[in-house]
Amino acid sequence: HPDQYRDNPLSKLAEEKLREVNEAYDEIMRQRAAGGGSGYRQTDSGSRSGQSYSSNTGGNAFYEIRQKINMGQLNEADVMLDNIVTRTAEWYFLKGLLYFKRGWYDAAYNHVQTACSMEPNNFEYRQTLNRMQNNTNMYRQSSTNRGYKKNDDFDICSICTALYCADCCCECAGGDLIACC
Repeated sequence: HPDQYRDNPLSKLAEEKLREVNEAYDEIMRQRAAGGGSGYRQTDSGSRSGQSYSSNTGGNAFYEIRQKINMGQLNEADVMLDNIVTRTAEWYFLKGLLYFKRGWYDAAYNHVQTACSMEPNNFEYRQTLNRMQNNTNMYRQSSTNRGYKKNDDFDICSICTALYCADCCCECAGGDLIACC
């Protein structure tokens, strides 16, 4: 924000970037208002094009969304998904893939799980969900082997006791870990 760069050589650049962000936001709002949820028109650069996608069902837009996710164009894919009105299993699956690429694993898992429950016989959805479960289990097992305990091994009393002991040790050494105790 330009206010953070007052009396700084970067103030002009910050003003220019904020202006670009505001223009982009205004364009997105104009496109959403003009489309009214009935159509979607956008190219890779974000400008309007002659190619139109139905936002009611997703149609062949799902294919392009998959491509954008695979190419790492996550923001564009997210905007395209948000403009699709009907939330099909494919929509949830692609939203889950997008979240997974962003590192939002819980949301990704929940969306892919929803896709699996909507279409339980879809092999691609089921395989992706299984891979997510295996990766999560492998992470939990490796952390347990490194000295971290499972969640059910912790309780609030043992945490409070450990903090109290650490505070006592710090106070004996002249410091203070917890100021209120």
